[in-house]
Amino acid sequence: MFATILVFCGTMNVQAQMLKAADLEKYAKARYGEKWLDAAANLASGLKFDKNESLTYQQVIEAPGKSKGQLYIALNYWATATFKDKQAITLNDKEAGCIIISSTIKDIAEHMGTLNKYAVSITPVIKIDIKEGRVRVTYTVQNYDVLADISGGWLSPTDNSQKTNGDSKRKQDDKTNANLYDEQWEIARHYPFVEKDPQKRTCAKALVMAHAYSNAVMDKVEEAVKNGIVGNEDDNW
Repeated sequence: MFATILVFCGTMNVQAQMLKAADLEKYAKARYGEKWLDAAANLASGLKFDKNESLTYQQVIEAPGKSKGQLYIALNYWATATFKDKQAITLNDKEAGCIIISSTIKDIAEHMGTLNKYAVSITPVIKIDIKEGRVRVTYTVQNYDVLADISGGWLSPTDNSQKTNGDSKRKQDDKTNANLYDEQWEIARHYPFVEKDPQKRTCAKALVMAHAYSNAVMDKVEEAVKNGIVGNEDDNW
């Protein structure tokens, strides 16, 4: 279904729980540098969109000697231990050998402008296909999910009673505060894929963070396939 970008990820020492935004930022800076505009431009030269204008990364992990059942158990264990939200695992089919996960990582980028404040999150779809002796991981993200706060800019009222927190603390779909509203920014319509972008700096960081998160996902799935998530899941007990 998707055009693919093959991503060969280096190892990364993280716990089973996937990274929070602050930890992901440290990793992204260590790997791509602290200049988000430059890092995004460098990444863009090697990225392509699929037919749905989503960024899709794919990696095949070889697991010689491991059966489809063994791999399914290891990856089901990983997914359950990693994504605590019970709604995150949207498909878990042992017979088909397929696990699909959709989980949000909040506040990967923020921006305070003259009038507005933006908080950017992403909700990638992670699809794990399992066969005898191999696993295929597909990571897809199409949009930046943006919570905009029209009372959060530099020139907004200084009276705290009139301010809201445009930082994704609002509950999902809560429409009670007129100053907060949701937007979706299509990645393909923003920097670095579009040079003249009023949200250029915000989207530069968001792209680098989304790319870094794909690396973390691929790393952890490969670790689970090869070594389990705690290192002692063998038959010698």
